[in-house]
Amino acid sequence: MSSLTRVSPLQRSLLKAPLRVVSIGGGTGLSTLLSGLKKHARGVQDGPTPGRPVVEIAAVVTVSDDGGSSGRLRRDFDILPPGDIRNCMTALSEDETLLSHLFRYRFASGRGLKGHSFGNLFLTAMHQITGDFAHAVKLSSEILAIRGRIFPATSANVTLEASLTDGSVVRGESKISRSRRPIDAIRLKPADCEPLPETLEAISRADLITLGPGSLYTSVIPNILVNGLSEAIAQSPALKVYFVNLMWQPGETINFSASQHLEAIHAHAGRRLIDCVVLNSAPIPAALKRRYARAHVRPVENDIDRLGQLGLKVVTADLIGDADRVDKVRHSPDGLAEVVIDLASRSRANQVRKQALAAQRARLK
Repeated sequence: MSSLTRVSPLQRSLLKAPLRVVSIGGGTGLSTLLSGLKKHARGVQDGPTPGRPVVEIAAVVTVSDDGGSSGRLRRDFDILPPGDIRNCMTALSEDETLLSHLFRYRFASGRGLKGHSFGNLFLTAMHQITGDFAHAVKLSSEILAIRGRIFPATSANVTLEASLTDGSVVRGESKISRSRRPIDAIRLKPADCEPLPETLEAISRADLITLGPGSLYTSVIPNILVNGLSEAIAQSPALKVYFVNLMWQPGETINFSASQHLEAIHAHAGRRLIDCVVLNSAPIPAALKRRYARAHVRPVENDIDRLGQLGLKVVTADLIGDADRVDKVRHSPDGLAEVVIDLASRSRANQVRKQALAAQRARLK
């Protein structure tokens, strides 16, 4: 900042306050990001890394899943799907605790139990007791002592519907994911579903808002279709960041480049929503690429020039962890967290700078 721009004590304290991050998505992508951020959250058992900012985490999770254990519980108990919520809760809990392992436990046998996870059943029971799914998530999070807050994208029992490029319509997240015809657009039924007030408050106070990584049409975009959510994101002073997926996803993004992910997000939001795109710069091992190619899946093309034409800032980073030791291409939790913390710090400093400049102009009037 210039010498003419004085920073007030309040603004100075804001620079030192915990960074407020709102992460929006679902599936394994969101839980992977949260597991990396957890290490930097207030209250972590061993404490955040000395000299690194502390992070306040809020996760907004899609609730359109209708497959597997979550789908069965939706149909049997008329509740929101607990699976993605459960994954986020365990990602933000202390990994060593018995409760965290318990929530992940999936029954391998038993009439009516086979395929269910204990965490899904626990959330269902808590919902039956409280009568309110969001409150059930809050109480369950307290029991797990998670390092953040988790909000379902809406409290309405919504269904995802997709219009395909051949004119056909597919209803239900699981059927959409299995379809091999390109998606033209998706929508939520009912369309008038509302977000939680706590979600809107977290977005308005955020330093950084992240979308992805994760399934574009079934984990990321459904959140911004909730009434008022894309408007709240657009109006927030936070930097809005999208983490591009590493690989094409059958049924959703075959042949998609990075820019096409962004174009789909903005088309569904009805506005430009993203400021910055994060791309992986690390090479994917040849053996893994060959394995994916046999399923006709390739790495997402980083078409940086097109992203620039869309007016987006581009950040590149090594986002693949231990790729030589695994059989799937996955984001590194620590790599994601490093980028999030850096961008949140920059966004906070920029907000404070703008406040100081506004105060300076007011004094000069």
